[in-house]
Amino acid sequence: MNFLSYLISGISLGSIYALIALGYTMVYGIAKMLNFAHGDVIMIGGFVIFTAVSSMATSPLVAILAGIIVCTVLGVTIEKVAYKPLRNAPPLAVLITAIGVSYLLQNVALLIFGSASKNFPDILKLDDWTPVEGLTISGETIVTICATIVIMVSLTWFINHTKQGAAMQAVSEDRGAAQLMGVNVDKTISLTFAIGSGLAAIASVLLCSSYPLIGPYTGQMPGIKAFVAAVFGGIGSIPGAMIGGILLGIIENLSK
Repeated sequence: MNFLSYLISGISLGSIYALIALGYTMVYGIAKMLNFAHGDVIMIGGFVIFTAVSSMATSPLVAILAGIIVCTVLGVTIEKVAYKPLRNAPPLAVLITAIGVSYLLQNVALLIFGSASKNFPDILKLDDWTPVEGLTISGETIVTICATIVIMVSLTWFINHTKQGAAMQAVSEDRGAAQLMGVNVDKTISLTFAIGSGLAAIASVLLCSSYPLIGPYTGQMPGIKAFVAAVFGGIGSIPGAMIGGILLGIIENLSK
């Protein structure tokens, strides 16, 4: 039973990595950029939800929606301000800029919230489930796994069956040819950043609900691990990000 418990916990942790990795893999697959500030967008989303619930007494659902909106706007703003001017720049310039944006977000959080980690409120408030004697699965684990599956299936459908998804695939294949065929490349890349950053807000809810602490560096290590998961699953592949994240979570949990 202990092995099964660790395995399920690993799948839950891996599902969080998979959600974060989806943001990495979408941006790289379509814009050919490595957005290393993605983990810090998760941290910002967590602080927005934390502030909305703790200081403003907002309902959890409204707080989560606020986190998604703020992260989506932040992601699009980062793309417009930091990455768009470097669209044709060498990859090293984009990488250095991404690291700079990451440090900027961390230091803004430090100035506003301080360096001490804060207890994240229990916004999901779910009961544990005991399917058999000796095996208890937390409600957060069940929600995390189910949410990741639903999001991955929905995202795959969106990419393969919508006009915007077709535009993303076209930009991924050949940006110049897609533009000649009437695809708005700038709008498509902005949409990609918006979706990835919105997913980051959802990941922040699941991450901070499972590990209830929030601080300026909360998103740093999960972001790095999710990038590893994206590469592990074949960066640019949505199912690969899912598989890579879950495998990484299982390996990490069982190796402890």
